[in-house]
Amino acid sequence: MAMRRREFLSRSIAGVGAVALGSRWAWGAETPATPRYFDPYEQAIPLGKTGLKLSRLCLGTGMRGGGRQSNHTRMGAEKFQALIRYSYEHGVRVFDLADLYGTHPYVMPALRQIPRKNFTVISKIWFRPGGLGDITERPGAEVVVERFLKELKTDYIDLLLLHCVTRGKWNEELAEYMTALDKLKQKGVIRAHGVSCHSLDALKTAAAEPWVDSVHVRINAYGTKMDGKPEEVAPVVEQIHKAGKGVVGMKLIGEGEFRHDDEKKSRSVGYVLGLGTVDVLNVGFEKPEEVDDFAKRVAQTPRAAAAVAQEA
Repeated sequence: MAMRRREFLSRSIAGVGAVALGSRWAWGAETPATPRYFDPYEQAIPLGKTGLKLSRLCLGTGMRGGGRQSNHTRMGAEKFQALIRYSYEHGVRVFDLADLYGTHPYVMPALRQIPRKNFTVISKIWFRPGGLGDITERPGAEVVVERFLKELKTDYIDLLLLHCVTRGKWNEELAEYMTALDKLKQKGVIRAHGVSCHSLDALKTAAAEPWVDSVHVRINAYGTKMDGKPEEVAPVVEQIHKAGKGVVGMKLIGEGEFRHDDEKKSRSVGYVLGLGTVDVLNVGFEKPEEVDDFAKRVAQTPRAAAAVAQEA
């Protein structure tokens, strides 16, 4: 039933894109195997060289996150888990969590009838003082990940990040965490590791650091809630992508600032996809209709824009 619903929605979205931008198959040489427009619910997108294959859309769960809560936890378990189920049923297969957000306990109950291999769990270690409410200790990664697994009710985490790195020398300062996460990856407890970046210097280090499998980058068309102007950030993201690292884009809607601005939303979606360097789009949807609205905008974005960006 879930797949039929997703297929129906994808076809409906495709229809919207065709009306808005003309037939997807207008070019005689093209077939449905080589669509001109992005599929918002495309599956099995390689995340760099991690070996992970993800859906294009990711449900972020950290809107206004901190103190082990976020807008998502504040909506209550029933509404939050309904949003998770809706997202999954409509093609979202990636769920971005974090200790800082307090969202670990919600995903597995929402997807309890879905085989674990059918969706991707991303989480993040908060290594800074404060921020985690009554949790004041910062033990090693092995201890933290063991707690994560219990909270998530899973045997493994697909992608685990060091959360909110800001310093250019984070790879020196967090070396112990990095070594521990390497060992956990060798054991299969996590499948890939990386960082979420919150400064341009940190982003540049992530591009050059061999340890990094994947990077969460703040990217949109306007520089809102980003680590610099788009023209400063985009070349670094390209370096990350060319190095074979996964790229998960976040703040695409400017942390909600473009939520009620249709022009900015569409332009930002088109800009990010047009870069051709961002694998997964991570958005903190708070309502089912926001999932559908974003998917519609992805479906109206020509793939040609990405091809031009890659050739430039």
